[in-house]
Amino acid sequence: MKKGWIIIIVILVTIVLMGISKYNAFVSMQVEIDNAWAEIDNQLKRRYDLIPNYVETVKGYAKHEKEVFTEVTKARASVGKAESRGESIQANNQLTSALSRLLLVVERYPDLKANTNFIRLQDELAGTENRIAVARMRYNKSVKNYNQKIVIFPNNILAGMFGFSKEVFYKIQDIEKETPKVDFQSK
Repeated sequence: MKKGWIIIIVILVTIVLMGISKYNAFVSMQVEIDNAWAEIDNQLKRRYDLIPNYVETVKGYAKHEKEVFTEVTKARASVGKAESRGESIQANNQLTSALSRLLLVVERYPDLKANTNFIRLQDELAGTENRIAVARMRYNKSVKNYNQKIVIFPNNILAGMFGFSKEVFYKIQDIEKETPKVDFQSK
């Protein structure tokens, strides 16, 4: 009879320890996701700060392109108002789309492309966009690993018991998948 109780106690302790281990793994993965998101946020802030200088430089050369400048300004403002990861992803996708249209405007002004301030700003913006792409990739990898972990049996049971749920991937909009059309003819 004593052996039976010992076996039951050992099994229960093992189950509790496994539960604690799984819980800690889920928490660690969420911290990794938060860290990856913080890096995206950091790079998006850098881009957010660069955009006004970039737009002002382009404005000096392309005064009649008001629609594009307005679109970039509105998209930038929506980034500042985003309150959740999902809203931030959507707002930054809109900003990326608006910036790609601004880059098409830039192609129409050869004098602008020779301006040293513009070249410096464009290089900084390009570097930031690359950092954002790398940070998005790391974030999505962390989300994939976490989402995969919490849906696999028996993890899904424990994840549900502890209130862990799927995280949101950073996806780009369909318009960003299209190849931009560059028109080298000046207006």
